[in-house]
Amino acid sequence: MQIYWTKINKIVEETPEVKTYFVDCPEGLTWEEGAHIHLALEGFNAGDKPNRSLIRHMSISTLPQENSIGITTRIKEQCSEFKENLRALKIGDEVAIFKIHSNVPLKREDKNVYLLSSGVGLATFRPLVLDYFERADNVNQMHSLNIDSSRDFLFPDIFESVADKKFTSQFVDNRKDYYEEVKNLAADKDGLFYVVGSDEFLKQSIEVLQEQGVKPEQIMLDKHKQQRPEFLSVDVSV
Repeated sequence: MQIYWTKINKIVEETPEVKTYFVDCPEGLTWEEGAHIHLALEGFNAGDKPNRSLIRHMSISTLPQENSIGITTRIKEQCSEFKENLRALKIGDEVAIFKIHSNVPLKREDKNVYLLSSGVGLATFRPLVLDYFERADNVNQMHSLNIDSSRDFLFPDIFESVADKKFTSQFVDNRKDYYEEVKNLAADKDGLFYVVGSDEFLKQSIEVLQEQGVKPEQIMLDKHKQQRPEFLSVDVSV
């Protein structure tokens, strides 16, 4: 496993609680849209065993052609040791990155694509939307549905409906409205549904989708293949 030590080159406050940390991209390093990475802070490998409290599995919110690895995360006032240390970092400070992998690249199967997310989960989908904008081949249209009660929506310059690109973006501020919209979207029995958020959010969203007849193979999760059975069941009564 190769560990890259790289520097923070930019910090953007997206909303009062959400920041994007941009780090230099090591030469030759590339990734697919929807990728995640392990981000580690100084001292994580100082002892005999890695200090897991200084390591997090994070989505990459940029594409390789943006020439920087963007990591978007919510940092609340009361937060974990990792987030406290991350919040203290400044431009020029070093972090470690390793283990890049994508579970949710954009499938181009001449179908409609639906992006279902909660809060900062939208960061995982930013590269998929940008990739679609750059090349819409074999994607009929794309729709993003995000639930965010803060009303401080992420990436408003990207997640806005663009008719000529066949892209629609929708925000709701409560779970009830979200699940009703998911039911409406699931009327497309041939669509591809990407779901990103907490494990609870995934399970509840999948339950609604499967109750509407959406098949497991139509549901994309940011989980390793061996984790999918924990969330997806084939036999669900409709």
